[in-house]
Amino acid sequence: MTTTTLAKQPAAADKGNTVPYAARIDHVSKSFGRTGAQQHVLEDITLDVAPGEFVCLLGASGCGKSTLLNLVAGLDAPSAGAIATPGGRPALMFQEHALFPWLTAGRNIELALRMRGVPRAERRAEAERLLELVRLKGAHGKRVHELSGGMRQRVAMARALAQDSQLLLMDEPFAALDAITRDVLHDELTRIWRETNLSVLFVTHNVREAVRLAERVVLLSSRPGRIAREWQVDIPQPRRIEDAAVADLSVEITEQLRGEIRRHGQH
Repeated sequence: MTTTTLAKQPAAADKGNTVPYAARIDHVSKSFGRTGAQQHVLEDITLDVAPGEFVCLLGASGCGKSTLLNLVAGLDAPSAGAIATPGGRPALMFQEHALFPWLTAGRNIELALRMRGVPRAERRAEAERLLELVRLKGAHGKRVHELSGGMRQRVAMARALAQDSQLLLMDEPFAALDAITRDVLHDELTRIWRETNLSVLFVTHNVREAVRLAERVVLLSSRPGRIAREWQVDIPQPRRIEDAAVADLSVEITEQLRGEIRRHGQH
């Protein structure tokens, strides 16, 4: 396979301009290992994320969802194909909050602002604005150990937003949280997405979470990961995870997912 570099352009060149997509994944494949003993993880993935669109990547464990997200983030290069993010480098939020425990909530966000080049005199006010956006007003001086799991993920979200990217990549960010906290953060993420007009590419293996959040759900098969099917989610927002329409579409997608798992012999 031919290794292709990521086609990324500086954010400043495109800021405020209309672009046809926030991310373009063009015939991307990814393999690991040496020639003759390669593990093919992704094969011929083609997917566009439109500006302001919320897309969920769904699939069984090991299907390559996180690998694809890492490729879009620029943390690795595809073995074939190309990835373009015209708005600049995406922001990335992981399953673990990855906050620095020796810094306060506000200082964690200010570090991201510093790396972005925001002047020191402006960082405190911007960090407080972002904390207020994620409903943590007054938490600037809180240490990480003083925050609940849900609060830590809110800080992590604020830190991701501090990167001022038009594309937010999220790798199962709520998987470790209890159901009630996760549901609250679904509401918060939906609100922030609608207020900021961000494009979101969200990885999950939770079907109901995908239907609860996304405008479009993309199902990956396994071994190697390919796009098996897509669904346009036309259920009006705000949605509840227990809504009948969410449940009905979740059943349909779950059946398709089970079929993919059976087809590839996964357990």
